[in-house]
Amino acid sequence: MAIQGPEPSKILETKAFLDAKKIRFEINKFLLPNSMEEEFGVIRHPGAALAVPITASGEVIILRQYRFACSRRILEFPAGTLEKGESPLESIKREVQEESGYSAEKWDNLGEMLPCPGYSDEKIHLFLARDLTKLEKKPEGDADEDIEVLKMEPEKLNEIIANGSESLDGKTITAWFRACQILNIR
Repeated sequence: MAIQGPEPSKILETKAFLDAKKIRFEINKFLLPNSMEEEFGVIRHPGAALAVPITASGEVIILRQYRFACSRRILEFPAGTLEKGESPLESIKREVQEESGYSAEKWDNLGEMLPCPGYSDEKIHLFLARDLTKLEKKPEGDADEDIEVLKMEPEKLNEIIANGSESLDGKTITAWFRACQILNIR
């Protein structure tokens, strides 16, 4: 049973903001649940969705993608920001096709995660994508994406996560852990 906390904090004043592609950075003065007043920077995010794609033979589809913020390629599952009016499932179905070149027939909800709750309100909706079909032609993705699509055995992904031989992000590790519970992978 979850413990119910006090009322959420209240924004007393927005001191500054900056709108950027898909996000907004705000500096706000908050009244916290413990009655303290404090100023914090917050990244406002529309939310995102991620899928763990698994082929009929049990292989994992994972991407090696360049990420400008850390100036390197990392392994991650297909994911993307929710577009206005788009549900998380609609979003991830589109993203899986654009980024991996596959579509899926079966979708399992793996819950949500908060990747950076210390400074962002982003919520990522996690899914398991099964019964994959390779598309004849991969749809065009975003122009700024630099993606290599990989297939690997689950054991290999577990090894990479365990030994740190490649960089992965937290959303990928969390989603993989949750997918392994459904797939009965140890």
